[in-house]
Amino acid sequence: MLNINITNFRKDILGILEQTIKFNEPVNISTEDGNAVLISEEDYNALIETLYLSSIPSIKESIIEGLNTPISECIPESEVDW
Repeated sequence: MLNINITNFRKDILGILEQTIKFNEPVNISTEDGNAVLISEEDYNALIETLYLSSIPSIKESIIEGLNTPISECIPESEVDW
């Protein structure tokens, strides 16, 4: 995570935004009143999706079960009925 104060953030806001978007590197912007974190839209959407999935009671068990399933027991993607 890039740490920067508000003065330096203002000096290079476009460059920092482009870096955040291109490399998905969060930026911690410090001010006298507190800090703020800048993240890419892609990272934001991933966080929201993770929070949503975490809110479904049985999803955690389903994911763990899938992680513990040997590849030999999985069906090919071409056979999955989407």
